[in-house]
Amino acid sequence: MQVQILNISLPKDLVIQADLVAKKEYRSRSELIKDALMAYMRDRVVWDQIFVAGKKAAKKLGIKNEEDVYKIVEEYRHGKDSATSSS
Repeated sequence: MQVQILNISLPKDLVIQADLVAKKEYRSRSELIKDALMAYMRDRVVWDQIFVAGKKAAKKLGIKNEEDVYKIVEEYRHGKDSATSSS
């Protein structure tokens, strides 16, 4: 694996906390930050997929804005299942 060295600025308190976690987990600060960044990137991909699926579902249901969502939720809560009755 090729490695590139980065210089980054972090708040001192965050560095102290990261060092404590790294020490507790018997790994280096660099490993901790690398793993945290990798986890963030994995989560980002998942969230992007969720938003794509949400947009597709909204389009299928004719949802154009948050007011439409609130209306569907209110109708559902009051026993009017408009989201599925139009299918």
